[in-house]
Amino acid sequence: MKVALNRSNQMNFIDLFSGIGGIKLGFEKNGFKSVFSNDFDAHCKTTFDHNFSEIFQQETELYLKDIAQVPSDVFPEFNLLTGGFPCQPFSIAGYRKGFTDKERGDLFFEIMRILRDRRPKAFLLENVKNLKSHDKGNTLKLIYNELENLGYFVNDAVLNTMEYGNLPQNRERIYIVGFLSKAESNKFDFPKKVKLTNTIHECLIKERVDDKYYYNGKPLFEKLKNDVIKRNTVYQWRRKYVRENKSNVCPTLTANMGTGGHNVPIILDDYGIRKLTPRECANFQGFPPEYMLPKIADSQLYKQIGNSVSIPVIERIAKQMKKAMGV
Repeated sequence: MKVALNRSNQMNFIDLFSGIGGIKLGFEKNGFKSVFSNDFDAHCKTTFDHNFSEIFQQETELYLKDIAQVPSDVFPEFNLLTGGFPCQPFSIAGYRKGFTDKERGDLFFEIMRILRDRRPKAFLLENVKNLKSHDKGNTLKLIYNELENLGYFVNDAVLNTMEYGNLPQNRERIYIVGFLSKAESNKFDFPKKVKLTNTIHECLIKERVDDKYYYNGKPLFEKLKNDVIKRNTVYQWRRKYVRENKSNVCPTLTANMGTGGHNVPIILDDYGIRKLTPRECANFQGFPPEYMLPKIADSQLYKQIGNSVSIPVIERIAKQMKKAMGV
């Protein structure tokens, strides 16, 4: 998949904790140009390389290198930094340790280091909604203090994919936007709500999928068959009971869908009861049809997509940032 890129230096950005390129896609649709990407997960790099063919001005090993080991001066010229920094320390699904998580919480301060050393005009950070309330709001206050001490004017908003991305997924995330220019910050507004017109059927595969996704004949089928009865509903198996999503959208896709914990969402189609395929999960995140999923373990694909972003929401924020920056 090749994306038309704007070559203006004013539009250059670096994408940290880039995963499989969801934020990259949203910004490139608005003419921004990604000049550096980094993620520590080798499986993510497999999916990333499967879709993006441009050659970055960086050594390949820098993509997979621990960001704490990447000097600030190796990045090409850029004016915007983006990053969906690891959310597990703040998530309900994680341990909610926040910055006391030495392996993941401290990664925020690597973003701070790069902002301090390179002084880009603006940034976008994305995380789970619970960052807002973590430690009674003290964690977010710390983040604000650190960013404002660098001279950035900061705003944040919690946006739900089903309300701001016209995607049928109930997914709330916090987006933190900062500008070095107060005038640009004053010009920035988060996008407004849009009507949800897409249904789950726009994201589902119409044909019969691989047998491995169906529960027919498998032990769990007996526990599902009396509850999974509607075609317009996405269900979840919650270890002991079936949970029906009554709003007719997909529940939040999580990183542990394929590795235990929260199971992959379940639907009823013409052929039986089954879980969503990785491709369908990608559809619920707004990945375009031409985005390709490599032949790697489904558990890794579920994890990557659950960790990713809802691209239409990112695209709308990027549009607002572009307008505020006047580029």
